[in-house]
Amino acid sequence: MATMDNADWWRGSVIYQVYPRSFQDTTGDGSGDLRGIAQRVPYIASLGVDAIWLSPFFKSPMADMGYDVSDYCAVDPTFGTIEDFDAMIEAAHSHGLKVIIDQVLSHSSDRHPWFIESRASRTGRKSDWYVWADPKPDGTAPNNWLSIFGGPAWEWDSTRKQYYLHNFLASQPDLNFHNPNVQEALLETVRFWLECGVDGFRLDTVNFYVHDRQLRDNPKLRMSKAAKAKQTNPYEYQNHLFDKTQPENLGFLKRFRALLDDYGNRTSVGEVGDGRRSLKTVATYTSGGDKLHMCYTFDLLGPDFSAAYVRKRVEAFEAAVADGWICWAFSNHDVIRHVSRWTKAGGDTDATARFSIALLACLRGSICIYQGEELGLEEAELAFEDLRDPYGIRFWPGFKGRDGCRTPMVWNSNEPNGGFSTARPWLPVPDDHRARAVNVQERDGGSVLASYRAMLAFRKQHPALTIGRIELLDAGNDQLAFIREAGNERLLCLFNFADISAEWRVPAGAGAVVPVDFPGANATVDGDRIALPPLGVLVAQLE
Repeated sequence: MATMDNADWWRGSVIYQVYPRSFQDTTGDGSGDLRGIAQRVPYIASLGVDAIWLSPFFKSPMADMGYDVSDYCAVDPTFGTIEDFDAMIEAAHSHGLKVIIDQVLSHSSDRHPWFIESRASRTGRKSDWYVWADPKPDGTAPNNWLSIFGGPAWEWDSTRKQYYLHNFLASQPDLNFHNPNVQEALLETVRFWLECGVDGFRLDTVNFYVHDRQLRDNPKLRMSKAAKAKQTNPYEYQNHLFDKTQPENLGFLKRFRALLDDYGNRTSVGEVGDGRRSLKTVATYTSGGDKLHMCYTFDLLGPDFSAAYVRKRVEAFEAAVADGWICWAFSNHDVIRHVSRWTKAGGDTDATARFSIALLACLRGSICIYQGEELGLEEAELAFEDLRDPYGIRFWPGFKGRDGCRTPMVWNSNEPNGGFSTARPWLPVPDDHRARAVNVQERDGGSVLASYRAMLAFRKQHPALTIGRIELLDAGNDQLAFIREAGNERLLCLFNFADISAEWRVPAGAGAVVPVDFPGANATVDGDRIALPPLGVLVAQLE
């Protein structure tokens, strides 16, 4: 495995995502803060991860929980001060952890000084720093583009008497990346955090940066009536050819990479939301060693979870991305927690959690773990009056939003609010989460937390799993089989997704199967026959 002081430390790394507002409150205001993260660094390090990814902590009016930035180079008082950030960085580095921070470059808050100046006049110095357009002759929006958060992607401004583009909330205007001055200003904010000692950046909505100059209408997306009936958001009705993923984006990504390379040993991971084209976009954005280091998509962040589906996604990535790199994740701050998505009604969520981390630990790529998944936390069921997410409030009840995965981390079952805060938290702490608190699982050698630590330790000890090649093998519809190989190490990885037992036969010529001490492995080997229980796992050396 690449060492942490190596330029390729990120390749095969394990990244732990922290949602700062929900991690640890030290001030008693009900919201997590940077001091709380610093306080919990020893716990994060104990998991065996390599890096921490922090969701936004920048100055913001919090219309979208910090993804609406009003000052890219300041810490929001909700989270503390720049000195608190420096102390958190120092704590992480002292425990051998890298720090990756979110960069929300595609849009800002409408309270950012740049936008305030831009909307003031059509002829000002920053007049074209955002995407402005005249209305159609009938006064309607310039084109048919839609906002992910509902309604048109255009908002009328009474001062300029023009529309401005927003792919998300109307209070999140899109920056105009066709203007080189905008790119330069954003890169300077990146440089600020590099000087503060951060080790990398997670780029929010990285394929949304550049829009079509001609503002052409998006065509409709061909889908069946059944598929359309499942959609709660009309955004999914369009084929998004012109409002994102434009070729000019590559020029900015090269500038961004060149800046990171100036500082050495830094990394970048892009969030790509591009529907059916996501893997092609990942391939483009990570190829050549001159753009992003790695990307992740939403391919395994949805409801589909089967051997056939995972195989299809891995095969598609391996075919599309010749020299690039991917970061796999099953949960994050934007989606329903995976044990809730993937556990069948009446099923054992702990079994799903153990099976999932075993699979994630064996996939080729870097991997990302979202806070609380190592405890087997399920999606929280919240009342409408408890919601803070504008996306969920807008589409309730067909879509309940993202707050269910953002509830506070649970540290101690015996303390108020699970040890997260002494005050009423910004989101409720469910009782069933408190029962899974860290202090409870620390005492249980068979807990989900213990499984995560053991499997991540195993992964780190085996180069075949961190940086090795992957070869997919034929298996039944409910079984996934592949070989990971690096140097003299060849590991057979076998997973039974079914809720019934299965048998799998080792292909002729693959070699003798010698089970290794993989945590949670529960298969039986008899020569070339392997018996797998429901959600069974085997990792074995091929000799």
